[in-house]
Amino acid sequence: MIAARILIVEDDRIVARDIQHQLSRMGHVVVGMSASGEDAVRQACSQQPDLVLMDIRLEGEMDGIEAARRIRDAHRIPIIFLTAYANDEVVHRASLTEPFGYLLKPFEEPQMRTVIQMALYKHASDTRLRLSERRYAATLASIRDGVILCNRDGRVDFMNRAAETMTGWTAAEAAGQPLSAVFVVVDEETQQPLEDFSAVVLRSGDFAPPERQSRLLPRGGDDAAGQAGGGAGIVVEERCSAIIDDRGEPVGSILVFRDLTQRRRIAEALRTAQADLAHIGRLTMMGELAAAVAHEVNQPLMAIVTNAGTCLQHLSQPQPDLDKTRMVVERIVRDAQRAGDVVRSIRALARRTPVDPGWVDVSALIADTLELVRAELRHARVTVETDLRAEPPWVHGDRVQLQQLVLNLVMNAVEAMSAPSTTGGLPERRLRIATARDGDTMRIVVEDSGPGIAETDVDAIFRAFYTTKPDGLGMGLSISRSIVELHGGRLTVMPAAAGGSMFEVVLPVAPGGK
Repeated sequence: MIAARILIVEDDRIVARDIQHQLSRMGHVVVGMSASGEDAVRQACSQQPDLVLMDIRLEGEMDGIEAARRIRDAHRIPIIFLTAYANDEVVHRASLTEPFGYLLKPFEEPQMRTVIQMALYKHASDTRLRLSERRYAATLASIRDGVILCNRDGRVDFMNRAAETMTGWTAAEAAGQPLSAVFVVVDEETQQPLEDFSAVVLRSGDFAPPERQSRLLPRGGDDAAGQAGGGAGIVVEERCSAIIDDRGEPVGSILVFRDLTQRRRIAEALRTAQADLAHIGRLTMMGELAAAVAHEVNQPLMAIVTNAGTCLQHLSQPQPDLDKTRMVVERIVRDAQRAGDVVRSIRALARRTPVDPGWVDVSALIADTLELVRAELRHARVTVETDLRAEPPWVHGDRVQLQQLVLNLVMNAVEAMSAPSTTGGLPERRLRIATARDGDTMRIVVEDSGPGIAETDVDAIFRAFYTTKPDGLGMGLSISRSIVELHGGRLTVMPAAAGGSMFEVVLPVAPGGK
């Protein structure tokens, strides 16, 4: 049994005291007794009882029915009427206050016990239901999608704030209106009026489409076709479900719709951003390619300029030495051809393919490369030490690209050793190049006596455009790593044993020759 705090409203003091005794025997607590409607309202407000036993006929101007109405409206406290009169007019008035029970005097204690327990149970159930409804309404009100609930006749019962914003109707204005009047939609492409989705779902059942896109027209326009012609309204995505009762019959529908304007703007912005990124990527690749060509062609062009100056000096003599001049011109032609080879090599590198693959004698290639830069090495006063295998380790790849690799590493070492000394005097400038076999791979080591590389720069120096030199492009080591990776190898850098830096190239080889 549910124990409750009960307010007794009875103008007959003897009857009131008898009811009090009965309630006490049942285990209930009487929080107050009143003989008038006005006092009953005041005590209900101050005591907040769980239940009110209300006599219909009371002293004063306010009868029990009016007092019950005010208590119900203000506090939602359940009421049980007590009366000796039960004519139709009294029953009708009492029913309007939604009482939780009706006891005719005189009544027995078991009868009162049953009515009180049923009233308390019903009130607890109603309280849970109201709480559930408030949670449900709060949830619908807080979501961003528009929500409209309709009854079985297709008329609006409820709409949340998002629906009010998108349709232009308030919930109070839309209540009882046909959904087709509140939610006016047309086909997005044909601009023809569409049947409201609720009617489609209630008629078609499981065969109705799960969703559709349409254009929601604003409130207050002319006919739908006229509004559609002007492209008014917003594009929405609609979803609708039928509300089914316990017998499996549809008793209404719920329409949920979402404004697609923002989503489409985001999608369009994303497409634009992707196109811009692709364009930037192409420009960046073109910039890297141009920088790579400028970096790699600079060496043969400088050689051409130097040899051309030497040629002019020979020709300016009273009796030019034509044999020496011919040799210089041949070097100019060779350097020009090398510049062309470099351009073709860079283009092939950008396509990630060797331009002219074949078997390359790496030791011979290193010796030829050192011969090409002998003037730069002599001018920089660099001492070169080599430890090259007598038996050539053969590498399958592009000779021009591999020569560019060696040339870049050598010139990078020369530039590093050309930096001014922080201790004063002329620093030692020593360049060591060695090759060695290690199973099916070979190692090319280029070691310098420069200032070395900071640990934070070990990975960064291989990125395009990254440079620690004031006038550098930052492309030499980036191109070098690309060449090594294209040939299936790896390029790393580490501190040298005696200071400076040591670059190591590891490439796959063909054992014993081609």
